[in-house]
Amino acid sequence: MDIIFLREVRADTVIGVYDWERKAAQTIEIDLEIGIPSDTPCHSDDIGDTIHYGVVVERLRQSLAEQHFLLIEALAEHIAKMVREEFGAPWVKVAVTKLGILPGVKRVGVQIERGHRPN
Repeated sequence: MDIIFLREVRADTVIGVYDWERKAAQTIEIDLEIGIPSDTPCHSDDIGDTIHYGVVVERLRQSLAEQHFLLIEALAEHIAKMVREEFGAPWVKVAVTKLGILPGVKRVGVQIERGHRPN
């Protein structure tokens, strides 16, 4: 399977279980690996045959500006579902990181995989 990857995508969203976390949007960091449905783009050299990563990032930022989450697990699931359903990815790996949320801890996050990745 061919994979598009995006590293350290930053987006703002309201997330957290504590009232102080939910007062304003936080900047989170997202890493994505997105399985491409076929190897056609390697041969066609046509953007229409692949998943347009620029559109994915635009849609992701739009969605996170509109949605609010309590848990980073729920946020990661939301992203995985969106990428699979809206962009037709057969497999996705999503890592969501909250930056500097705990004293003495630089990053806290979760990583999930959804779909089927052929061997």
